[in-house]
Amino acid sequence: MKKLVIATNNTHKLEEIRAILGNQIELLSLKDIHCEVDIPEDSDTLEGNAIQKAQYIYDNYGLDCFADDTGLEVEALNGAPGVFTARFGVMNGYGTSHDADANTACLLDQLKNADNRKCRFRTAIALILNGETHLFEGIANGEITTEKRGDGGFGYDPVFAPEGYDGKTFAELGVDVKNQVSHRARAVAKLCEFLLK
Repeated sequence: MKKLVIATNNTHKLEEIRAILGNQIELLSLKDIHCEVDIPEDSDTLEGNAIQKAQYIYDNYGLDCFADDTGLEVEALNGAPGVFTARFGVMNGYGTSHDADANTACLLDQLKNADNRKCRFRTAIALILNGETHLFEGIANGEITTEKRGDGGFGYDPVFAPEGYDGKTFAELGVDVKNQVSHRARAVAKLCEFLLK
């Protein structure tokens, strides 16, 4: 079985991607390869951050690796929070850390008078395989709800309603459905197709 490092220790993300990949590829986390470093993510694009993380692992550990970065892009906020999705709340004075509740509270406040609630989640994946870099993208279009709904998922899932699901949020739809239609699922599907061809 092929081994591949994913440049994360985020347990939610690991579970989600392992569920999508199934048993076709053995996925190793940063913890599995004893990488304790907080890898910088200071690019101004999702693609740049993904490449930066994957390149760090490849350069320092010599292992094939992929990394992803995901952004929520809201039309009424001119594409924000985008690359700052994980830090959106803190950057706007909500909470003191990368906190999902602070992020969603900040987003709902900023959209409280907005008629246009259209948005998209976008995931960029950078794969470094045998020294070559490959990029994959997944997009899920939807809308931001006016309040949090559902108790599944993580991050912005309780306020993101993907197109085609009667206004239900990712948190209401559950992991199985989300893993089929999410931005990350679509990007990972392209990655898997590439790896397995």
